[in-house]
Amino acid sequence: MRNRIILLVILLFSLRSCSEFLVVEPDSQVSITEQFSTVEKVHQAVNGMYYSFEKLLAGKFYLYADLVGGNFAFAPDINDNIIEVPPGRYIEQVYEFRDLEKESDYAAVYADAYSIINEANLVIEHVTDHPLFTAEQVDQIIAEALACRAYVHYLVAIMYAQNYNYTSDASHLGIVYNTATVTAGEDYPERLSMAETWRLMQEDMQMALSMFGPDQALPYGPSYSYFNRLTTAAVYARMALQMNDWETAYRMADSVIVHSGVTLMEGDDYVAEWEKAEDPVSEIIFELSAPRTSDDGSVTFSVANAYFGYVDKENYKKFTASGDLLELYDSVDVRSRMFMEILLPTAVNEVVSDQPYYYTRKFQDDPGVPLIRLSEMYLVRSEAGARMGGTESAGALSDLNTIRIRAGLAPAGDDADLLEEIFLERRRELAFESMLFYDIARYQKDIERDKGCISAVCNLSYPSDYYVLPIPESSVSLNENMIQNEGY
Repeated sequence: MRNRIILLVILLFSLRSCSEFLVVEPDSQVSITEQFSTVEKVHQAVNGMYYSFEKLLAGKFYLYADLVGGNFAFAPDINDNIIEVPPGRYIEQVYEFRDLEKESDYAAVYADAYSIINEANLVIEHVTDHPLFTAEQVDQIIAEALACRAYVHYLVAIMYAQNYNYTSDASHLGIVYNTATVTAGEDYPERLSMAETWRLMQEDMQMALSMFGPDQALPYGPSYSYFNRLTTAAVYARMALQMNDWETAYRMADSVIVHSGVTLMEGDDYVAEWEKAEDPVSEIIFELSAPRTSDDGSVTFSVANAYFGYVDKENYKKFTASGDLLELYDSVDVRSRMFMEILLPTAVNEVVSDQPYYYTRKFQDDPGVPLIRLSEMYLVRSEAGARMGGTESAGALSDLNTIRIRAGLAPAGDDADLLEEIFLERRRELAFESMLFYDIARYQKDIERDKGCISAVCNLSYPSDYYVLPIPESSVSLNENMIQNEGY
């Protein structure tokens, strides 16, 4: 039940000072050692890591893939009824493919990601051989921190490095991969190749999977909101697919499907499952459920309240579904009912009239942030199997059709363009779940935003320098070894 959030609010307020301390790069070994001196303080440090992780994933990062890929349109301003991109160094530059190194819309996302990585490294370094924990407890804490470290590096890579198959051997620039705490102005790590970046992610994920025990590190909260053997296998499947490691993607997704004990939502219950506020959808594998705390101490509930919520004509958010997305749904597709048609007064050529806008039902009321659902694992296994060929490809069509049939669609036939159908099915099924642009990059497709795009530049041909964001100037100036992305 969502009542668990009340507990987490109390915990987050009480642990806030620890979280704030941990995001500061270390300058005093004595004070940091003190922060890990008791069981309670170690738990505070781990909780702080998760708090920062949730804040990153449920914030502006969540918008990027659907915004750039073309799933979003914008509602008119409540005051003047004009449709415009939210101004003020928010998303406007990224939306128009003109982000700047000096004033990047996503500079804070980059900095926050590496702060979380530093938090995870602090946990690993100061919990190893901790005298107040059993060996099994130490392993569990380290495993969760390793998985967090690997996944946050992955998030940086898919935003700031060209997709894995940009070069035939992935020798192009990846990212800085920090396996130890870094002090600004003292340490100058270099960007690795994309191949080496992926190798280090794999090492962290494989080590984590080998160290997980049956009990989570923190003695509170639902298991699906933490890294554990199941959630990490699901995350690993997603990462491997994006990195063209089809065998690992297939194996991890298969493990989740077979051993998770989770089943797909029924088609008849699909919309109702998303509309209930008390619990996550039944096929959830990994959900971020902790609320965010703003700088002034007030609690805000991420994603829905910030970006996608609709209350009434005097209280609604900016992000709606684009015509490009909506036209992909057949009328018999149960997911076509996942969008609420709302008539809002809209100014066009100084004439105001009611126009339809379509709000997703995935994020109304007070939901958590769905990070991974079982349906994604079927689509990962389908794509990985199709790309591998051989015996694994035999089940690829079946996995795709499992999702299509659940949605009320006719199964795809043997003559279908399988990879293209998987791409389209991922867009329909995972819309508004921060996936589309990364799929476009993996498939080496062009960005095509036609219906609802209000950018000066709506489309972008692959390959392009602007399939990645600029490394923020602050990070370049602090690190003499940093290489900026091409085109910036």
